[in-house]
Amino acid sequence: MPPPSPVPSISPQPRLTDFFQGLGLLGRAFGLIFRSRRLFVLSAACAAVTAVALVGLAWLLWHYAPGALGSFWTQPESWYGRGAWYTVLVLSGLVLWVVGANVVPPLLLAPLQDPLSEATEALCGGGDGPPFTLASFVRGIATGLAHTLARLFFLLAGLTLLLPLHLIPGVGSVLWTVLGGLWTMTWMAGEYLAAPMTRHLYPFAEVRRMLRQRRALGLGLGAGVYLLLWVPVVNTFFLPVAIVAGTLLYRGLREANVLPPPPTSSQGALP
Repeated sequence: MPPPSPVPSISPQPRLTDFFQGLGLLGRAFGLIFRSRRLFVLSAACAAVTAVALVGLAWLLWHYAPGALGSFWTQPESWYGRGAWYTVLVLSGLVLWVVGANVVPPLLLAPLQDPLSEATEALCGGGDGPPFTLASFVRGIATGLAHTLARLFFLLAGLTLLLPLHLIPGVGSVLWTVLGGLWTMTWMAGEYLAAPMTRHLYPFAEVRRMLRQRRALGLGLGAGVYLLLWVPVVNTFFLPVAIVAGTLLYRGLREANVLPPPPTSSQGALP
């Protein structure tokens, strides 16, 4: 008896439970990675690079974040002023660490993102893709890097627009952390849903449309990846898990006919 399909069954219409279904995609992704030798090997390679990157980011923030904050806000002498200063330092550091984790590892591991997504689709019955050629490999790396940089621009632009919230006494930094976290979660959903959609030549406008139409589903996926980043050791697998989960979401949207066929046919795409 063949094993059940890992593709999630997604309702054609938005539902209140979509958030939890999006969150549950990470569990499906973990299960698929540990059932597939190819996915596990690719994920282990990603985890090794990610571990070094996360430790490096934590070290940089620990050593340089206080000086960066002090360069435009001198640490007050009063106890309550120092309390506010350290609150801003900690809250900003938390968000910046998550942002850095979503900037540095994806750039370092851009060449492995497509193979991870392709292997996931093959396990979903999507075929093995076109044969390898050097030209397609180089073109894939260049396209992946270009799209990643474009999406990173939107992430950083949104967080920058929220920076004036720090000027609101007391609650400003808390608001920046909460809204910055929600923006980052939404961006994460777009980042990892875009991985398979870019391979199938969908424009990024189609990714944005999916995020608007299925906000709860996307936010659930983004929240899951966000929370995963705070689990020691396991967080080194966040990138492959997120890519696999995003690919499962893509296949679920396609099978639910929520997402139209790719604009240009490609080997391994659904008919």
